[in-house]
Amino acid sequence: MSEAPLHADNLAQAEYWNGAAGRRWRDRQDHQDEVLKPVSERLIAAADPKPGERVIDVGCGCGATTIDLAMRVAPGGEVLGLDISEPMLERARERTPPNLPARFVLADATVHEMAPGSVDLVVSRFGVMFFANPALSFANLRRGVRPGGRLAFACWREAKQNPWMIAPLREAAKHAPPLPEVGPEDPGPFAFADEARVRLILSEAGFADIVVAPQDLDLDIAIGRGLDAAVEGALAIGPTSRMLDGQSEAVRAAAAADIRAALAARMVGESVPLGAAIWIVTARNP
Repeated sequence: MSEAPLHADNLAQAEYWNGAAGRRWRDRQDHQDEVLKPVSERLIAAADPKPGERVIDVGCGCGATTIDLAMRVAPGGEVLGLDISEPMLERARERTPPNLPARFVLADATVHEMAPGSVDLVVSRFGVMFFANPALSFANLRRGVRPGGRLAFACWREAKQNPWMIAPLREAAKHAPPLPEVGPEDPGPFAFADEARVRLILSEAGFADIVVAPQDLDLDIAIGRGLDAAVEGALAIGPTSRMLDGQSEAVRAAAAADIRAALAARMVGESVPLGAAIWIVTARNP
């Protein structure tokens, strides 16, 4: 990983996303962006970017939301994508049209320096739940936001409300040891599942007019490409992939067979729609 200012408490996340996990997301970018497209659409609608605005996309990953935002703030605006994963930022730069007002920086949003009041809007699709000290991170971001500027992000609700992620994991757990236990407030996909915690974090960071809106939707993990694509996706990225890392071929094959059977029962045509539960969170800098 190249040198970039990092908060000490976020070093473990930087190591993780610059390793195999970041490379898997990079390699699966097309599939994952299509799976998560319904989330992106709802998030962008809530963020309501306007031509000429200056936007920061936190945890931008491979750049899907950054590109979308940049198309909406042109002409005259700009989007800065921040992420701690070099492999994912490399992919983001590769796929961004050269005439688009988007740029990408390897940076930790907890300590990244921004000119005060230089930003109109901060957006994130699942990039903020991995902060070790989220109130500190959001406070740093708010310093860059002009008075009246906006914040909008998507985060997951409880794991049990997200069968798109948990259904394959449940099948894999029949064959492999469980993942290490993670506390409800530890950095990870479900760290912002508690609405009260989200409100407290943003309040402590100085944001106002906080709205935490539940959204329920279906995600097609096959992206219309049939059962093989759904199973491949479940095995490639996320908690199921982590659970099966390092397991024998026999264990992986047995888990894959059970995942296939479970997903086959959910098929609708060539799609495998599974429920997802998110918060769309908005707030303002007073």
